[in-house]
Amino acid sequence: MAEQLNVQLVAVEEKVWSGKADMVMARTTEGELGVLPGHAPMLGQLAEPGQVRIKLPGGEQLTYDVAGGFLSVSDRGVTVLAENATPATAASGN
Repeated sequence: MAEQLNVQLVAVEEKVWSGKADMVMARTTEGELGVLPGHAPMLGQLAEPGQVRIKLPGGEQLTYDVAGGFLSVSDRGVTVLAENATPATAASGN
């Protein structure tokens, strides 16, 4: 099976979601970013308002509305540190 990302989505006072994913997509101040396994290390500032989309193995996708924070990619995985992160409703998706 293909390599997967270790992903953590953390808000100021709680861990919102943690697990394995095939891809993480987020809008940063530099533009839309897609992270796949093997992505080069980087640090990006999340755009406001924004969303983080996590594509799970098997095709399901989790979407969170986020405000403020950063996305960090390292050889250990992807960490999203947001001021606020809440599950997105269908009406808020683009």
